[in-house]
Amino acid sequence: MIFRTTEPSHRPVERGAARVWLGPGLLAAVILGLGVAAPWPHAGADDGPEIVRIPLADGFDFPVGKPDAEGYYMSRGFWANRHLGEDWNGVGGGNTDLGDPVYSIGSGVVSLAGDMRGAWGKTVIVRHAYRERSTGRVHEIDSFYTHLDRITVEKGQLVGRGEQVGTIGTNRGMYTAHLHFEMRKNIRIGMARIPHARDHTNYFVPSDFINAHRQLRRERGTVPVDINTY
Repeated sequence: MIFRTTEPSHRPVERGAARVWLGPGLLAAVILGLGVAAPWPHAGADDGPEIVRIPLADGFDFPVGKPDAEGYYMSRGFWANRHLGEDWNGVGGGNTDLGDPVYSIGSGVVSLAGDMRGAWGKTVIVRHAYRERSTGRVHEIDSFYTHLDRITVEKGQLVGRGEQVGTIGTNRGMYTAHLHFEMRKNIRIGMARIPHARDHTNYFVPSDFINAHRQLRRERGTVPVDINTY
């Protein structure tokens, strides 16, 4: 599957020197590598484990135009140490995709859902478990959806492959409507990028991962995952 990649069609309204916010219940991060930082609600890792049993994913699809991103193109791709995900836009351009549905790429459980403010805006993270075919080992990964106009799920909710989690947004007019989408190997990142290497040790190239895992063997039973790891 080949997607057209162009220069980004959106720019943040605010740029500037990096700032760090510290305080009770706040984490520190530089948002999207744009030099804009903002606080967000404490995600709950210090509250101890919250174990949820979920089925192993039977494959992964694209987060827009399910299952194959029909009607969308990748306007900006993954770039280690810079842009740690992919931006997806509707082929109509501009804000024609504003309010379009955003889907969970696979079965899993919502580990974060809320307005993270700053350059992120409304964000959903889904935790997945899957068995890697080459090794037979079960891995936990996160899919990350942000700049949403609406969120349609809540933390702890089980979601199926292709189930809607929100809609494409502009983060209150900060960007032209698009979905910023990431896939994380490291399930402790959450909204806190600063302590973690911004490269392939912690992040997947999303389209590469999806295309390599479109269909996995369907298995019975469930596995336990902790959704309080941020």
